[in-house]
Order: sequence, then C-alpha cells, then structure tokens
Amino acid sequence: MPTIPSPFGGNDDTLFDSYDEFVPDNAPRPERFLEGHAVLEGRDHVAFHRLTRELFEERKVYDMTFNYNLARLNLDTRHRNAGYRYAVERDDVDDAIDEAGFDRVLRAEFTPTTPFCPQTHTLTIGSFRAWNGLADRHEYDLVRVRAAPMHHQSDAINDQLAELEEMYLATGDVSADPADSAAVGSNPMERARENESTSRGSPDAPF
Repeated sequence: MPTIPSPFGGNDDTLFDSYDEFVPDNAPRPERFLEGHAVLEGRDHVAFHRLTRELFEERKVYDMTFNYNLARLNLDTRHRNAGYRYAVERDDVDDAIDEAGFDRVLRAEFTPTTPFCPQTHTLTIGSFRAWNGLADRHEYDLVRVRAAPMHHQSDAINDQLAELEEMYLATGDVSADPADSAAVGSNPMERARENESTSRGSPDAPF
C-alpha cells in the first residue's frame, strides 16, 4: 500500500510508530486512574492496542481533528505522550470494581493532545462503548475509561464516564447517555458563543 503524503512533512512511515512496537518515550505517562494497578507494557500493551484498533474501526471511534482511528494517536510521533495507557485492575486498590462475576477489569486512561481538546468527552465515551459493547472480543469483563487530569474538564468528563459505567453494570447496555452529556465537552469559547446567542435573543435585552 503506498504511503500517504503529509502536509506536516515526511511520509506516513516516518510520522507513525508501528502497531507491533511499544515505544515508551512516545507513550502517555500513566496518571491517577492507573496508579497502583498493573500497567500494560511491551507485548501486553501492543496486543491490547492492536485489538483496540479493530474495535475502534468497527465502532468508528475516530479523531476528527486528524481524521484517523483514535488508536493511531498512540503511534503519532507529532503528538508524543498522547493516547491511551492500560492497566489490569487490582481489587485491593481503592475505587476497584467489586462486583460478582467481574474477575478481569481493565482500566484505560486517555491523554489528549492538549488540555482543551474538545473531543475528549466524545472520544472517551465512544471508547467505553466500543470496548464494552464488543466485550466478547477480548478477555476483560469490563473496561473502565477515564480522561487524564491534564484536561481542563477531566473531573466533569470522568463523572459522566463513572455514571455510564454504573448504568452498564446495572443494565448491560452501553448506549445510555449520562445526565447533562451535551453540557460537557464544549470548550470555553463555544460556551461563550452559546451564552452570547442566548443573550442576544432574550426578550429582556435593553435594546
């Protein structure tokens, strides 16, 4: 397959690591959600991330900024330290899932390219739905997803991911929407424009 020319210089082969290799210097640093758990490295990381590419392709979990499968962000050398890291959950650590029948739980932590990435909300929810909606394709009973704390809305996004997780545990349905989902994920400029539009249309405006 021919390589695709890039507007950033170089070609596809030089801009991306291979799905068959784990490059620690290009991988996101495990943050709060993975602390104390068994972080996947080397072949273990590669194996699950290659499967992730297939599941994301099937469920169309795409980074619309770069127009590629989100799993490829881990391999993009223009954005080192962005993408997913994984850890097998230890049940003796705080906030571990304690549910009968959930013997194998994986944690996935997403680090976006910038602290204000507007797609982090939709990408993490899409990832949760892909991994858990296609759970028969991997060895884990549950994949828990969180955004890394460097994102400016990580607390609000993670609250919704926790809510989605609870709904999935209760119903087995990955398609439910968390409360106030539309209010999370927009950046400050988008919210300012929304507020401006509302005020312009208000019947109480002085002019």
